[in-house]
Amino acid sequence: MLKSSSVPLLSCPMIIPTSAPDKYLNAIRLKDCKLESCRSASRLRENAARLQRAMSHLRESGWYWGPLTATQAKQVLIKAPEGTFLLRDSSYQGYLLTLSVKTSLGPTHLRIEHGTGMFGFDSVIVAWLRIRRFEGAVNLVQHYERLRAQKETGGATPSPPLERTLQLKLIRPLHKVSPSLQHLCRVTINQHSRCQQDLPLPGRLHDFLLEYPFVL
Repeated sequence: MLKSSSVPLLSCPMIIPTSAPDKYLNAIRLKDCKLESCRSASRLRENAARLQRAMSHLRESGWYWGPLTATQAKQVLIKAPEGTFLLRDSSYQGYLLTLSVKTSLGPTHLRIEHGTGMFGFDSVIVAWLRIRRFEGAVNLVQHYERLRAQKETGGATPSPPLERTLQLKLIRPLHKVSPSLQHLCRVTINQHSRCQQDLPLPGRLHDFLLEYPFVL
């Protein structure tokens, strides 16, 4: 009968992966920093382009008055009908624009914040993340003007609580100068058409409509 012989097991050292050398870690960190820097630069370019487009729309509107003080805006609006409004440069540091509107109690002013490429009415910090923000100041004003019109016709959808507290009554813009006939036609077309690209118009007219796709 054969005796089983035990074969001694060879003890092999466990291979533990060594940590990456510092130069590789530094290269990874540098690559991550460059990637984040590229992303930040891209966001800055997008925000700058969005702001430039928003200000272009505002200048096209005709109811942007530029560097107008609160006192001057009050004088301009004091005899205007209730609901008349204009946009102007803000007199407060840290704010880009101000909406001046004639209310039942007289002219009042609402500062407009601009941050991360978006526009919104001035609010407390807690409410900032919940209040509506828009890509442009014209978009913002048009939203609240339409909200008022929908409420009057009974077709408004329920608004967030913060928007209901604004109680804005925006009816008609006050133009700084008389708008051109072309611009008035463009606004009228926008008011009666939801998709301007489907209209049977020459390409240049399509481009003209898209330069100001608003109803105010």
